[in-house]
Amino acid sequence: MSSSTTVSGVPARPGRLLTQNREMRAIGVWNWTLPALAARLPDGRTQVTCPAASACARICYARNGTYLFPAVKAKHTANLAYVLDDLPGWEAAMISELSAPRFAGTFIRVHDAGDFFSDAYTLAWRRVMKASPQATFYAYTKEVRRFKRLIEPDPPGNFLWVYSYGGREDSAIDPDRDRVADVFPDADAIAAAGWSSQEASDLLAVLGPRLVGVTANRIPQFLKRMGERRLSEWQAEIDAKRARTRRSHLRLVPGDRPTSAPAPGSRPGPDDAERDAA
Repeated sequence: MSSSTTVSGVPARPGRLLTQNREMRAIGVWNWTLPALAARLPDGRTQVTCPAASACARICYARNGTYLFPAVKAKHTANLAYVLDDLPGWEAAMISELSAPRFAGTFIRVHDAGDFFSDAYTLAWRRVMKASPQATFYAYTKEVRRFKRLIEPDPPGNFLWVYSYGGREDSAIDPDRDRVADVFPDADAIAAAGWSSQEASDLLAVLGPRLVGVTANRIPQFLKRMGERRLSEWQAEIDAKRARTRRSHLRLVPGDRPTSAPAPGSRPGPDDAERDAA
């Protein structure tokens, strides 16, 4: 892992932005990633990277296994620091890296972990994509409202995306029009629902049929939490519980507020997704 600047032992300017793991290399895909859900930077700042996360946070593969290795976490944190502290510099560096001949005709997965956490970051990616027509970009995202506002009206011609269930904005997904992904307990459940699995290749999430089934990771504690339900069903339970809490809040004497309820207009913090899915 190379860098041009180091802050408290964490590279602040990664020398290489796009990487490949063994699975992605097998299908010819390069990847850019951020920390999953949220991260604390060396200077003490905390940044939420998945603002719309909810049920998904409880079974997130990117908060398990090799993603927890110190070197991996440092790399992902360095990526986040770069876009937070120098978004124009990151944008220029990404466009420059993508101009290399090895990226011609390739697929770039945006976010093996993390999501399009702000308008500015999302628009920077849109400019990168439009400046890099030699590659095709794809992403799973739970930032449904942001995409419908910023991406859908003027999408880059080389960008494919799929809205994934399990987030705070599931209600904004149009299952009759949008390309959507849902996590199922197993392959049999995907087949029974009439959805198409992307197990053979991650690219099927954006190149295959519109209804995309993803098999739950075979991590025992994740499987126990999920049970026999789909992620969308789990999220529907959370949304119903949240609606009941809001109704209960409205019945309180004016001026009173349950200590567990967020203040009106507040944005989710890094722990909110965990509380949602509990």
